[in-house]
Amino acid sequence: MERGKSAEGIKSGKWKAEPGDGGDRKRYLVSAGEMKRYDRNTTEYFGVPSIVLMERAALAVAEEIKRRCGNGKRVLVAAGCGNNGGDGIAVGRLLAQDGYAVEVWLVGERGKCGKETNGQLEIIEKYGCPVQSKIGSGEYDIIVDALFGIGLSRNLEGIYAQAVEEINRREAFVCAVDIPSGIHTDTGAVMGAAVRADLTVTFAFQKPGHVLYPGCGYAGEVVCRQIGITEESFLGEEPKLYTGRGAACRWLPDRAAWGNKGTFGKVLVIAGSVNMSGACELCARSAYRIGAGMVKVVTPEENRLIIQQKVPEALLMTYRTRKEGAGTENPEAFEQVKAELTGQAFDWADAIVIGPGTGTGREAEMLLTWSLMETRKPLVIDADGINLLAGREPLRKYLEKHAGDGREIVMTPHAGEFARLCGRTVEDTKEGILYMAKELAARYGCVMAAKDARTVVASCRREEQYLNTTGNDGMATAGMGDVLAGIIGGLLAQGMTAEEAAEAGVYLHGMAGDLAAEEMGRHGLMAGDVVQKLTELCKSDTLLEAGKKIRRET
Repeated sequence: MERGKSAEGIKSGKWKAEPGDGGDRKRYLVSAGEMKRYDRNTTEYFGVPSIVLMERAALAVAEEIKRRCGNGKRVLVAAGCGNNGGDGIAVGRLLAQDGYAVEVWLVGERGKCGKETNGQLEIIEKYGCPVQSKIGSGEYDIIVDALFGIGLSRNLEGIYAQAVEEINRREAFVCAVDIPSGIHTDTGAVMGAAVRADLTVTFAFQKPGHVLYPGCGYAGEVVCRQIGITEESFLGEEPKLYTGRGAACRWLPDRAAWGNKGTFGKVLVIAGSVNMSGACELCARSAYRIGAGMVKVVTPEENRLIIQQKVPEALLMTYRTRKEGAGTENPEAFEQVKAELTGQAFDWADAIVIGPGTGTGREAEMLLTWSLMETRKPLVIDADGINLLAGREPLRKYLEKHAGDGREIVMTPHAGEFARLCGRTVEDTKEGILYMAKELAARYGCVMAAKDARTVVASCRREEQYLNTTGNDGMATAGMGDVLAGIIGGLLAQGMTAEEAAEAGVYLHGMAGDLAAEEMGRHGLMAGDVVQKLTELCKSDTLLEAGKKIRRET
């Protein structure tokens, strides 16, 4: 089966819809550094004056506020000394001209204001709007947060932290200009303190801090408005992070009318241990539900009856590597398992999934070792497979040595497993998930699908990273990772590359979780509910409608 040819619309792991296709285009998430460069390109290369961009940004914010808050309200503009403050002051002027009662609270020394911000202060004063160095004692209906834009790089302290606290204390509708003050643009981290906005109006492109937690929890509703900084301003230097809206409806592999069960991919699921049969079942059923033609489960003998009852469609290969009644290892059994895997199962499979529920004992280590060293088949390493890698240096060294050989490998660690693999704390990895995922993907020659509230997909073969936005907190429950591993394994078996399978897999997994939550609620959602929704999701009309819904909501 030729890899990467069965997924319509994907080429080399990149997808970009044509204009007018219903809004399914790749959406870039632009870092602070990238945005400053594109802003500069727009003014210096294309010749668009920066004051024009500022006025267009202000007009966009004013329009969004009026759309939500009506007329005649009392407005406070909390402005810093930088260009974000200039944007906010211009917003205040436009609202004042439409009949709003506007006051400007300048936080910082006026002498430190930039040229354009100082110019906006002079203009608004001529229109009769008061500019003050302290917040007024009155009540405000609307507060415009224009303290800091995307350039904040250190924690807020002193008068700025106090200003954030004052904004959050007020009973007012808060609109943040570009990004809530105190949120790190690239990571979504809270920089000491942060404004809690009801609405954030950003410009040209969304930023990672709007999407990553905890930043997205502070941003409220996020609206992205075009002000004249377009993709032409990239000048050949595209952003390194993107997300999709609805694109996965084009990512399901084609189905050949003349095909058979072997045509649609065979998945070898090496999963489960004694008293851990659920991982096998969820993984196997997910591979089937995403379109794989055949699934073979490799699991301890104790799970035979359960798998035969729960997934009767699956082929089964069981093993017992300890002598009955003795509780000791049986070397002959190890050799028999290896012979069956390397002589039959590995050759049979189009893709292998290993790790869900296997534990980290001797049997699991041997199974992972053989899967890495005795076959070149596409491989998904999940759960305990990740834990084994984190704890076994020889396995990591083997992956590092063979990082450039082109094998299709996807790793799917959750936050704890990712931290163990990095040798860092969970807190560190959550904040640095973007660059850490990229580093590990390069080190091990794989695609890293680092799972969290937002899952990051990073590849050793390209600079771009994908940030998934489907899914919900109801999916924070046992077994969800087993479902995702099965989905990705099923897509790999049907011919997708590791990048394609990981991106489409996390998208579809999250979308199925959203469908399940919509029907059942987020409380009490179970992994099996998501597997059931995969069947509904794989109908093209359901995918299209779900994609439209996600675009409306995000």
